[in-house]
Amino acid sequence: MIADTAAWDNGRVLSTEFCVVGAGPAGITLALTLAERGCQVLLLESGQRPLDPQAQALYAGEVDGGPLGAQAHSPPDRFRMRGLGGSSIRWGGRCMPMDPIDFEPRPWVAWSGWPIGPQDLAPYWAPAGDWAEAGSGSGIGAIAALDTMEQTTGWTPRDANAGPDAYDARRALPGAPPLIAGFDSTRVHTHGLERFSCPTDFGLRYRRRLAQAPTLQVLQGATCTDLRLSADGRRVQSLRVCLSPSHGSGSGAGDPRGQRCIEVRARQVLLAAGGLETARLLLDSDEAQPGGVGNAHDLVGRFYMCHLAANLGELQLTGGPERVRHGYEISPEGVYCRRRLAIAPEAQREHRLLNAVARLHLPPIADPRHGSGALSALYLARPFISHEYGRRLGDEVALGLGARALRWGGHAKNLVTDAPATAAFLGHWLLRRTLATRKFPSVILPNRRNRFSLELQAEQVPHPDSRVTLSDTRDALGQRRLQVGWRHQAQDVASVAHSLAIMAAEIARHGVGTLRWSADRLPADLLRYGAYGGHHLGTARMGRDPRSSVVDPQCRVHGVDNLHIASSAVFPTSGQANPTLTILALALRLADHLVPPESQTQAKTQAHTLATGTPAQPTQRPHRDDSAHTAQDPSSTQGARDTRPQPAVSP
Repeated sequence: MIADTAAWDNGRVLSTEFCVVGAGPAGITLALTLAERGCQVLLLESGQRPLDPQAQALYAGEVDGGPLGAQAHSPPDRFRMRGLGGSSIRWGGRCMPMDPIDFEPRPWVAWSGWPIGPQDLAPYWAPAGDWAEAGSGSGIGAIAALDTMEQTTGWTPRDANAGPDAYDARRALPGAPPLIAGFDSTRVHTHGLERFSCPTDFGLRYRRRLAQAPTLQVLQGATCTDLRLSADGRRVQSLRVCLSPSHGSGSGAGDPRGQRCIEVRARQVLLAAGGLETARLLLDSDEAQPGGVGNAHDLVGRFYMCHLAANLGELQLTGGPERVRHGYEISPEGVYCRRRLAIAPEAQREHRLLNAVARLHLPPIADPRHGSGALSALYLARPFISHEYGRRLGDEVALGLGARALRWGGHAKNLVTDAPATAAFLGHWLLRRTLATRKFPSVILPNRRNRFSLELQAEQVPHPDSRVTLSDTRDALGQRRLQVGWRHQAQDVASVAHSLAIMAAEIARHGVGTLRWSADRLPADLLRYGAYGGHHLGTARMGRDPRSSVVDPQCRVHGVDNLHIASSAVFPTSGQANPTLTILALALRLADHLVPPESQTQAKTQAHTLATGTPAQPTQRPHRDDSAHTAQDPSSTQGARDTRPQPAVSP
């Protein structure tokens, strides 16, 4: 049920079994999973749909960029969204699991090592992919018998270093040509897959299920501003929740800011507010525990990580364009997938490297010498492209290009001389991206010259001096605003340099091309735009020892029995992967920890008793997928409706 709080008075008290704070991908997945197991769940979302500018303004904060200045990190309100669906309202949809090496304690990476291993998340990658509508690969087994796969590919799927089958091209894309013909390196792998969501807006996609779940109540415009602990500090006794004024005009009596506030009491409190806001709420809830909840050892907000990302270098591959598969493949489920270059785990150990991947990218768009009308159109359309990507399209400084008038003249010439190809690109983009439900993920163009740049994404070493803290300024609800002090380390840049050198050497050794990049310019290329915008990790890290972590292996805050965190805040290391799939896997694992699937009957009985005051005989409620989803078949340009069965994402 999505509640209407317009008539609610200040001071109302709600009691529930589970209270989930934050309705992004993790919060919605967690709340629906628990509710569909019969638990009584309250889901709090600070924003509304359509988006409320006043709620979005609560994200505003400050950036302490250190030596890099303001460019070190984007403003805290730029990439996060307050509204049902959270940041999935505006994400790119890239999904991939963490690599097995990411979980290891690596002697060359200080503070590395997860208290759980890849085997602990293995059962959750497939359902996480289903929730994100990136596909689980669960139907792969029907494509070919295992022995046939081994005969045709020469690969044993349960390789110790292999990820889930759905994310390995050797298993998920049987018969697909290699990324680069003739390149079969044991030091630089090309079989890792990124799978792409529609991208799914969780607030729209799952709204009907949220509204119809009988044991779930959703409050929009409901901002949790304080976690109030019991006298001994061992439990969250209640949550202070402020209701948006747009939901009603209550008098706000008893609140100094004239804001209507309610009190929530829950048996279990689950924070799913993202890597930044989770730390902010813990730090600002400091009435019972100086320094904030879970912060006895001054760790909340520390070890803040993003990814380093840049478009750099020049990769010239030999032969014709048919020798390179730089675009998207389509999985048997109809999901867009893409391969990339990745440093093998053995090479990472040998050379003491951080994890990193590189995708074959467009040639430098700002340089009109590429001769492509489509690329010139993109360059000229920069003001209309999202900030994170648009700012990388016109990096004239890095390219050392000349006067703007000359560049614009070159781009205008490309539009005229390459008009047919430009028109074809625009038509493709309209059909496959703008009008499609399952959208073509990014710009991919034919590359007749086999000349590419590399789109790099690299791990950042965790460090306690990279942190978020609270400033002295307060938002409209009285919460102290965030101050983001993201810092990189010299090791981050040095590791990327060594990784690029290995890639260049392997490409040359196999005789498939040359990779050139500037070692002198690399620090500037990597840090010109600071931290990668939307990946906020590590501010409430997971571990076994309260002296070096904030949550335990079950994501429970040390010392607080009924407080868990479901967000990227718990990541001890960042790896190279975009975080959403791992966030979803951790949320599903947390749901199984709190309410194991086999205990659903008992949970439903308890929820009924809590709600009505009388015991009842529980009955098994069949799953109702009431959010039937139609998507454009990515193998068709006609916008055909996708009639394939949708993934089942609930027990």
